[in-house]
Amino acid sequence: MKITLKDGSVLEAEKGITALKVAEMISEGLARAALIARVDGELVDLGTVLNKDCTLEILTFKDEEGRNAYRHTTAHILAQAVKNIFPGAKLAIGPSIKNGFYYDFDLPTSITPDDFPMIEKEMEAIIKADLPIERSEVSRQAALTQMRGFNESYKIQLIEDLPKDEKITFYKQGEFIELCRGPHLMSTGKVKFFKLTQLAGAYWKGNEKNKMLTRIYGTSFDKKSDLKEHLEKLEEAKRRDHNKLGRELGFFMTEERVGQGLPLLMPKGAKLFQILQRFVEDEEERRGYVLTKTPSMAKSDLYKISGHWDHYRDKMFVMGEEGKDDEVFALRPMTCPFQYMIYRNGLKSYRDLPIRYNETSPLFRKEASGEMHGLIRVRQFHLSDGHIVCTPEQVEAEFRGCLELSLYFLKCLGLDKDVTFRFSRWDPDDKEKYIDEPEAWESAETQMKQILDNIGLDYVEAKGEAAFYGPKLDIQICNVYGKEDTLMTVQVDMLLAHNFDMWYVDADGERKTPYIIHRGAFGCYERVMSYLIEKYAGALPIWMNPTQVKVMSLTDRTINEVKQIKDKLTYNGIRADVDTRNEKIGYKIREAQIDKTPYMLIVGDKEVENGVVAVRSRSEGDLGTMSLDDFIKKVKDEVAAQIARD
Repeated sequence: MKITLKDGSVLEAEKGITALKVAEMISEGLARAALIARVDGELVDLGTVLNKDCTLEILTFKDEEGRNAYRHTTAHILAQAVKNIFPGAKLAIGPSIKNGFYYDFDLPTSITPDDFPMIEKEMEAIIKADLPIERSEVSRQAALTQMRGFNESYKIQLIEDLPKDEKITFYKQGEFIELCRGPHLMSTGKVKFFKLTQLAGAYWKGNEKNKMLTRIYGTSFDKKSDLKEHLEKLEEAKRRDHNKLGRELGFFMTEERVGQGLPLLMPKGAKLFQILQRFVEDEEERRGYVLTKTPSMAKSDLYKISGHWDHYRDKMFVMGEEGKDDEVFALRPMTCPFQYMIYRNGLKSYRDLPIRYNETSPLFRKEASGEMHGLIRVRQFHLSDGHIVCTPEQVEAEFRGCLELSLYFLKCLGLDKDVTFRFSRWDPDDKEKYIDEPEAWESAETQMKQILDNIGLDYVEAKGEAAFYGPKLDIQICNVYGKEDTLMTVQVDMLLAHNFDMWYVDADGERKTPYIIHRGAFGCYERVMSYLIEKYAGALPIWMNPTQVKVMSLTDRTINEVKQIKDKLTYNGIRADVDTRNEKIGYKIREAQIDKTPYMLIVGDKEVENGVVAVRSRSEGDLGTMSLDDFIKKVKDEVAAQIARD
């Protein structure tokens, strides 16, 4: 039997050899590090028997798939430990995730992080026992019988939801048996270092109508030093978490009587929002966009044309009931159909195209309560929404222009090195989510892929992540905990213009259907703000900082001069505030530092006499004295450098 390895070399071996034995043939070091294998492209356990010619790759902790299996095995160890401590616990799901794992439990009693040491001790005992992990394939009926015997109601639901022809496998370690696809490590003793990190609530299947389960997060590594480094990063993440830091610094708050997912922007947060909105809309105007202002709600008739009513209604806030009320309205989840109505108002020629509409739109989406987090995922948010109506020949240039605009914004925000790109495609098997027009989808995806390749963008593809009406380029970013979200999008749409009877008169005098490019060049303002707070730990760059300068009086004798300086700064477009309290200057400086103010100006009798200000930087400390005019120039130059165009 011939086994082709990753490097192209070929090993001769007897049929019936396991993947682990092949690893031992290659080297003892590889066998010790081996976690799982890939055989003919399929991930398998190391105990898998090889009976025919195949390709084989041995995977270790250095490989993403190896790390996933390592952490998924740790999740099983966690589940076994919890069952040992709480015999009445019911198991839900326990996948590996980026940098760790979690497991969802229906527990007979509530727990807190104070219980983690007890659970970890039981996990250590399971690891020390070095229990063999054995895979078995069973029939659907046998699987159901087994799980009913264990009274595992959530596992029964999972089995019943599986396709009829799905292969069902169990994994056993000691007395613990788990429904799982695998692959897994050979034994529990292969897990070396782990830590439980967080406790949270999670609805079963992510549906708020289902029971809230207890989710335990953890992580595991093959080296103690790597675990230590990761835990230190988690502490830093907690320090930067916008949900905590944003509240402490006074950017936003929430109030139970207002409602979940409805953050209140406090003066500092509202000012940051205003700065960003003015910056975005001014830049869009420079690039040929025209501003619209459209309603926050519409009749269901409009959403039926756009397809939202059929494909997105569960995410919409609906007012009224069909068949009962004369009119049914809904808060808008997107701006597109409103701007299409504006396009339809009046005859359009090919000479009028492209038309670039932009709008800072308040949007509303009915997010499940378990999905919301700070400013990242909310029920009301504001999107830098835009739609370009163009001819087929203009699509690539306009798409490129949208991407260039987003990249410019990212550079100014300082987030350009933190994003990745995803080509989100439709899933032809998902008839409920997507408009069923296969030819249009094929054409749109082919053209969009060609555009991305022509631009030379480094992207990944994701099936089933497209909007319901067209493929899109998603600009992805991770928060401080590593959870990925979409920050900005550019979408090609060949469907909705037809639905809305949008057309233009071409050079040949014929009516033609235009293409539409949807774009959120800046994305959701609330989400952007959350990432900025986390990126800079609240110390925002000076161009966007709500307060750029704090002017402080050294004594009461200089209060009038402080106010005059503040007025001059404001006149010159610099956002300034004053601190004339009867407090020691050291106390005032410390408060300004805690508030992340970029510059502090200290004004005492000596500064007034010499016509200067004492300048202190948030990052550099004491900068000495300079004239107010020189300081104004310094701030303006710094701001200009941060938002400069290439």
